[in-house]
Amino acid sequence: MSKPIDDALNTTSDDHAYVRKFNRHKDVPAKKDHGAEIDKDYEYSRAQLYNLIEKGQETLDGIMDVANESGSPRAFEVAGQVLKSTADIADKLMDLQKKVKEIDETKNNTTNNVTNNAIFTGSTAELQKLIKKGFLDTK
Repeated sequence: MSKPIDDALNTTSDDHAYVRKFNRHKDVPAKKDHGAEIDKDYEYSRAQLYNLIEKGQETLDGIMDVANESGSPRAFEVAGQVLKSTADIADKLMDLQKKVKEIDETKNNTTNNVTNNAIFTGSTAELQKLIKKGFLDTK
């Protein structure tokens, strides 16, 4: 049956080796569940951010004491920088919450897309060129 087709397309039956089973989902490795790793990283990051906020608060208390006693403009400037840094860390904590929520939503909305059938929509000449150039998976 393929002889007339081969003659018409000027090919050989060996050129049709690209036709395989279309249910390739069996060959696709299973995705690794990163949920436990994400949870562990989240907890670690959260703990570190809390620790930094607490240290920033202690530093701010100390530098405010120095600034009030000395009246030095530089001490007040440093206190302002410490205050800004502590506020930035608090923002990072909120960003972490937002990112984890987005990851959870992505995990819940993810569907496995399996292509069971593949259709080439072009001319036979284009198909032959793709096969010869190796653009199509022949395994």
